Amino acid sequence: MAGKSAEKKARVDSRRQQRNKSIRSQVKTGITRAERLIFAGDMEAARGAVAEAVSSLDKAAEKKIIHGNNAARRKSRLLKKLNQAGAQASAGPETEKAAK
Repeated sequence: MAGKSAEKKARVDSRRQQRNKSIRSQVKTGITRAERLIFAGDMEAARGAVAEAVSSLDKAAEKKIIHGNNAARRKSRLLKKLNQAGAQASAGPETEKAAK
């Protein structure tokens, strides 16, 4: 049989797991929403969504829900997608004519 401290640890772990799961889910949803807007070409809405996703990643890393390097990697990849889409949108018709 488990001792009292082990039983309490199990209860605490369960509560933390539920809280962390919801925050992790919000982070993933924010990233997915931002990526959809980026690929749809709606750059103004995408910039706002990326800012929200970066903020949620920072908060999750600050609370140790995800590792700091994990948050940094995800932010970097998301911003890279945004910047590449922005560059293609601003130079879209000109580069297509030059390629032909």
